[in-house]
Amino acid sequence: MSDLTKTLLNIRSLRAFSRELTLEQLEEALDKLTIVVEERKSSEEEELAAKAEREAKLKSYAEQIAQDGIDVEELIAALSGEGATKPKQKRAPRPAKYKYTDENGEEKTWTGQGRTPKGIQVKLDAGASLDDFLI
Repeated sequence: MSDLTKTLLNIRSLRAFSRELTLEQLEEALDKLTIVVEERKSSEEEELAAKAEREAKLKSYAEQIAQDGIDVEELIAALSGEGATKPKQKRAPRPAKYKYTDENGEEKTWTGQGRTPKGIQVKLDAGASLDDFLI
């Protein structure tokens, strides 16, 4: 909490602070604070009215949907577009392009995508060509 908030919310601090001000300054502060409070009340009332209006609309829509015999789940599916789009097909895995022997002596393959396997990279660093590993 800020010092101003502590002062405004504590009656003893407020009394001590008010001793430093003139009566005219206190009345001016009271007028301004009253204006701010009224503005805040009206904005909160507007928000509540808007929320109530929205809830009333939702209720009327729900009643209309029920009267028309539409299932809520069907409506959700229609709005989300689940039925309209085709499911994505899983693409086939890429065939292996290179064959190499790893440090354990096992023969493995690599598609050429992603990070170069250590078994190939060591030989490439030693001067071998990637074409040497083609299947």
